[in-house]
Amino acid sequence: MPDTVEIGIGRDARRVYGLDQVAIVPSRRTRSSADVSTAWQIDAYRFDIPLLTRPSDAVVSPQVAVAVGRLGGLGVLDGEGLWTRHEQPQSVIDELVRTAEQAADPAEVTAALQRAYSSPVRDDLVQQAVAELRADGGTVAVRVSPQNAAALAPSLVAAGVELLVIQGTIVSAEHVRVGRGGEEQPLNLKSFISDLEIPVVVGGCTNYQTATHLMRTGAAGVIVGTGAGPTSTTDEVLGMAVPMATAIADAAAARRSYLDETGGRYVHVIASGPIETSGDIAKAIACGADAVMLGEPLTAAAEAPADGWFWPSTAAHPVLPRGYAAPCGPADVPLEQLLLGPAAGADGRTNLFGGLRRAMAKAGYSTLKDFQRVGLTVSI
Repeated sequence: MPDTVEIGIGRDARRVYGLDQVAIVPSRRTRSSADVSTAWQIDAYRFDIPLLTRPSDAVVSPQVAVAVGRLGGLGVLDGEGLWTRHEQPQSVIDELVRTAEQAADPAEVTAALQRAYSSPVRDDLVQQAVAELRADGGTVAVRVSPQNAAALAPSLVAAGVELLVIQGTIVSAEHVRVGRGGEEQPLNLKSFISDLEIPVVVGGCTNYQTATHLMRTGAAGVIVGTGAGPTSTTDEVLGMAVPMATAIADAAAARRSYLDETGGRYVHVIASGPIETSGDIAKAIACGADAVMLGEPLTAAAEAPADGWFWPSTAAHPVLPRGYAAPCGPADVPLEQLLLGPAAGADGRTNLFGGLRRAMAKAGYSTLKDFQRVGLTVSI
């Protein structure tokens, strides 16, 4: 099967695959799931399950981030979200949900989101949110956008953030913004990361070249994908869609090349896209990811702040929203059951990491790194 196809005279396109087009092939050996480890480690921080929460206020409050940490994952709070903009963020979320439930026009909900996120980020609220995360003793991780990373990182580090996530729809090694005077103000991630004393995860990226460039910045991990899902409209607005199986495999290839280039420096690949079930998680790891970043699936948790609703941070963009608020989960499953089981049904949407563990066992692998070598098939 050719890697490219002709879509018109003189114009070729690459053939790519989504997670729904690949499947895991069990080997001749199986093992007990009790012998399987889903643990992974990034820099000095070890986690029992390969999970980062997508930094959306709809599913991650400081309390949820702490609870995810207790259950073995990494809760990532949005450093530019409602918890750093409002003194009573839960009240703001409750009002947003009421507006969304009653609105006759989706534009009303978008306008409400834009108003809620138009309040400035306050340093005292940043300090307060980070203090809540630190109080439990778990790993403190906060997300900032590339546009605001330079301005916000110093106060976050001073507050006690241990792992910084720089995340946008698409992130490059040098992000250029134009100042008020018309001058270009580049954020060179390589120099920026080297000046920080904490590990940095950066993304999203969509291909081998960008993943390689981001790895060369000194990042501890790169996020693959644009965070697309049921509430994202990046494809409709920008024409950009990320076939996750191919994108993950490309980033994993970049990781291998970079490992050789540096003589042993390993950069973690974190998949962030339309990953909704335990089977999707297993396939993402099988394609080469070290961990996954989940958003909409967490709306099933009873602890989710928005009571089953979800919106990506891009939904509140003041000029070009690329998402919307929508009900995505029942918000009636305890977070522990959602992540670790027992499953509440047979659809793969609860016991997410128990499902991963069982998939690894059925394929005969005992660690995540070994599972990345499992056989795959493709359906067209």
